[in-house]
Amino acid sequence: MPELPEVEVVRLGLRPAVTGARVRGVDVLDARSLKRHRDAAGVVKNAADFVAALEGAELCAPQRRGKFLWIPIEPARDEVPRALIAHLGMSGQLLVREPGALDDRHTRIRIRIENPRGDVYELRFADQRCFGSLAVDALVSVGASVVPSQVMHIARDPLDAAFDAVAVRNRIRSSSRAIKAVLLDQQVVSGVGNIYADEALWRARMHWARPASSVSARKVDELLVHARAVMEQALAEGGTSFDALYVNVNGESGYFARSLQVYGRAGEPCNRCGTVIVREPFVNRSSYRCPRCQRQR
Repeated sequence: MPELPEVEVVRLGLRPAVTGARVRGVDVLDARSLKRHRDAAGVVKNAADFVAALEGAELCAPQRRGKFLWIPIEPARDEVPRALIAHLGMSGQLLVREPGALDDRHTRIRIRIENPRGDVYELRFADQRCFGSLAVDALVSVGASVVPSQVMHIARDPLDAAFDAVAVRNRIRSSSRAIKAVLLDQQVVSGVGNIYADEALWRARMHWARPASSVSARKVDELLVHARAVMEQALAEGGTSFDALYVNVNGESGYFARSLQVYGRAGEPCNRCGTVIVREPFVNRSSYRCPRCQRQR
């Protein structure tokens, strides 16, 4: 599943194409990709409502919190501020294509846009497994920020300039859950998924199952520093691609997978001490660790 660096790569790729662009047309090819396009009561709206909400709209610079990406819509007079919000799910892709280009495989929605220079593009949402979605959602104020209503519960992420590391450290240490479970809790700290949690824990020499409340403040601070560093490195390398499902807006894969230290490396030697990396069950997923570097104390 795309994590923070992968979503940020997409956001940066979208920015020059969509900022200030006008929506000239919308084609919904598969309404399953609108399952999060809902009214205030949570009822899914139809495709015609989605099209009407977007056609003619002027788009602003794309924004992100954690794994959620949205493109604010320039509001008309007395109109409730809204945004086009994208959740990529397991296999969602946002692609920028020239008009008339052959449809990408599993294209579910096409949005034709014209930028201020008169250049026309198609913003395509492709999704093999249909776990992701697009929606038009109201923007609401949460503290000093404005986010879609569907993102209100999502905490700030380590790459956010307003990330409060001390407050997050205190929340982590107040939990008796496994440290990895807390790190993955998007209401505590957002954007850290299974891959980058394992990588950060390896860098911090910490066992994933250690109770968060037993970890010192210094070690939690260190873990958060590593989480930020590993995601910054992944972002610089275009994200992590294990297959063709994660790509940037041009359809290109990232190459951070080459830099992974533990994730996906079961049976291979640890690059720090040479001990064989192990894979262990974690909820419905897996955790990877070095038995020597990451002992459970």
